Amino acid sequence: MVYDGILLSLLIGFFRGGNLKGIAEMKLRGGWLFPILLVIEIFIFILQNKIEIVAKLSNGMFLVIYATGLVFLWLNRHQPGFTVIFAGVLLNFIVMLLNGGRMPVSVEAAQFLGREYIEALKAGVYGKHEAITSATWLPFLGDIIPLSPPYPRQQVISIGDVVMNVGAFIFVQHLMVDAAKEETKTVPANQ
Repeated sequence: MVYDGILLSLLIGFFRGGNLKGIAEMKLRGGWLFPILLVIEIFIFILQNKIEIVAKLSNGMFLVIYATGLVFLWLNRHQPGFTVIFAGVLLNFIVMLLNGGRMPVSVEAAQFLGREYIEALKAGVYGKHEAITSATWLPFLGDIIPLSPPYPRQQVISIGDVVMNVGAFIFVQHLMVDAAKEETKTVPANQ
C-alpha cells in the first residue's frame, strides 16, 4: 500500500510542477537501512514456506525489521512527513508485536481477494499476515480496510498504512515541489 501512495505522490508532485531533483539530492541518516530491510523482508516472505528455520524465526524477524525501521524514521524525524510515517509504522508494529509478529487481517474485509488467500490466511502461511480471531489483540489496528475497484489494486490495509501514506505524501511533495520552488527562486542581481 505504501508503494501506491508513493506513486500517487510522485504523479501529484509532477502535476504540481515538481521534479525529481529533490529526491535525487535527498539526504537521510542511515538511508542505507531502508533498502536492506526491504530486501530482507522479501527474502523472508519467499523463503518462509520453503525453509523451516526461516518459518520458525519469521515472526521475530518481521518485528526486528519494523523496530529497525522505527529507529531509521526516528533518526530522520526532522524530515517533513517522517513523524507521520513513524506514527503509522508504530501502529502496525504495536499490533504485530501484540499478535506474535503477524499482522492480523479481517477475513470479512479480505473476502474479495479469493478463496486461496483466505485459506492461506487462516492457515497462517501468508507472509507476515494472519486471520483476525477472537484472540487477536487490537484487531482494529489490523488490515481491516478493503480496497477494491475502482481502486486499481485489490488489497486490505490498516489504519497504520493510511497514516504512513499521508506521511509519505507530505515527504514526497516536499522533495519534489519545494525543491523545484527553491530552484526557480532567483535573487535580483542589484540587491
